[in-house]
Amino acid sequence: MSSYRIQGATGEWEVVIGLEVHAQVVSNAKLFSGASAAFGAEPNQSVSLVDAAMPGMLPVPNEECIRQAVKTGMALGAEINRWSRFDRKNYFYADLPQGYQISQLYHPLVGEGAITIDADEKAGIAEARTIGVERLHVEQDAGKLMHDQHPTRSYVDLNRSGVALMEIVSKPDMRSPSEAGAYLRKLRSILRYVGSCDGNMEEGSMRADVNVSVRKAGDPFGTRTETKNVNSIRFVMAAIESEANRQVDVIESGGTIVQETRLYDPDRNETRSMRSKEDAHDYRYFPDPDLLPLELSEDFVAQCRAELPELPDAKRARYEGELGLPAYNAAVLTSDVETARWFEALLDATGKPGAEVARAASNWLISDLFGALNRLGKAIDESPVSPKQGAELLALVADGTLSGTLAKQVFEIMLETGDDPAKIVEERGLKQTSDTGAIEAVIAEVMAANADKVAEYRGGKDKLFGFFVGQTMKAMGGKANPGVVNELLKKALG
Repeated sequence: MSSYRIQGATGEWEVVIGLEVHAQVVSNAKLFSGASAAFGAEPNQSVSLVDAAMPGMLPVPNEECIRQAVKTGMALGAEINRWSRFDRKNYFYADLPQGYQISQLYHPLVGEGAITIDADEKAGIAEARTIGVERLHVEQDAGKLMHDQHPTRSYVDLNRSGVALMEIVSKPDMRSPSEAGAYLRKLRSILRYVGSCDGNMEEGSMRADVNVSVRKAGDPFGTRTETKNVNSIRFVMAAIESEANRQVDVIESGGTIVQETRLYDPDRNETRSMRSKEDAHDYRYFPDPDLLPLELSEDFVAQCRAELPELPDAKRARYEGELGLPAYNAAVLTSDVETARWFEALLDATGKPGAEVARAASNWLISDLFGALNRLGKAIDESPVSPKQGAELLALVADGTLSGTLAKQVFEIMLETGDDPAKIVEERGLKQTSDTGAIEAVIAEVMAANADKVAEYRGGKDKLFGFFVGQTMKAMGGKANPGVVNELLKKALG
C-alpha cells in the first residue's frame, strides 16, 4: 500500500482514487456507422447521416469494435458477458446531434477484472498492488466544440461523433497520484499490446475522468468529485494532488465537499467547478429501441481469445525465466509493445538468442540505443539504426573485432550515416588490434615515459595500474584489445 498522505491541520488524510478511462477503439469505421474513424481529417469530413442524426437513420454495430473490446476485457482478466445491451444516455449539448449518447449502463459487455501495478520505491509504491476493474463498456463519442475569440460564437466538428470508445472503470483502489500514474501506464501498455487502442493521449484517443475523495484512515469513503477529460498521465497525477489538497482545506475550514464535475487547469495547477454531479436518473437512461441486445457466440469468444498476443506480464516473466534477464531489464523492455518488438527483432537478428546474447543485447538497447533516441527526440520505431544493424554491432564486439570504446564510436557513426557497422569498421580502420607485439612496443614506450610512476607502482601503489591502461589505450587510439593490454601490462610491470 502507498504511504502517501496529506498532512492537514487536524492530522493525516488518505486519498481515495478511481479512474474512468475512455479509450478510442482502433477500427477503420465508427461504432454504428461506416464513416472513417481516422484522426486528423478536416472538420466535418468524416460524418455519415447516422452520425449527424438525420431522420430515419438507424445504427448498425461495428463487429470489429466489439471484438476489440472483448479482447481488451480478456487481457484484463475480466468476465466477458455473453449478453449485453445498449442504453440511451439523454442530454442536450451542441456536439451531440441525437440529443443522446448510445452507451451501456445496466448490462456492460465486460465485467470485473484487474490490473497489477509494480512496486516503485522512488514513487512511494512499497509493493506490487492489484487494482480492481469494475467494468468495461462500449459507447459512442460525442463531437467537439471549438470556441472563437468572439465570446458568443462556437463551432461544431462532428468528426468524432460516433467514434467507438471503451470506458474502463476502475474500483476506488488507488491511494496516491503515483499509483494512479502506474495504473494508467500499465493500462495503456495492455491496450497497445492488444492493439485495441493506440493510447495517444495527446490526440484524445485515451483520456481519464478522475474521481477523488479524502478521508481519515479507516473512516468511510468521503464525498467524491470527478475531474473530467484529463489528457496526460502527468496531468492526472497533478489533478489528484491538487484536488485532494483542496478537499482537505475545505473540510478543515468547516465546509463540505459537493459531489460535482470539475475541470483541471494545468496552467494554474488547480481544479475548478463545472456543474453538480448528475445521478443516473438525471440522464433518463433507457434501452435503445433501435438496437438489439449483443449476444456473443462461443465461436466468437474463442476466436477473440485465440487472437490475444503475449501480454506484458507474461512476456516479462519469460524474459526473466527463459532469457535470464535481470528484473529491471525485463520490466523496461516489456513496458511498451514497440520496445518489446524491437528487442525481439534484435534477438532474432543475432541468430543466437541465448542468455548471454540476450543480456548483452538488452544492456545495449537500454543504455546505448535509448540514450541516443532520447538525445534525438525519437521513438524506438523511428530509430535510425535497425535491429539487424544492432545485431551486427553486437557480433563485432563479441568476436573481438571491436572493443566497447570502439563500438560506441561506430554506433555514433551509424546514427549519423545509417551505414552498417562492418562497412564503417572497414572504411575507417576502427578494428580492434590484439597484436601482442604492437601492444608490447607501446607499453614499453609508456613505461619509459613514466619511469617515476613505474617505480611507485612497484613500490605498492596498485591504483596506478589504471593509469598505465589508459595511457596505453590512448597511445593506440582506443584500438587495442583491453583484455590483452591488461594481461601484457601485468607482466611488464611485474
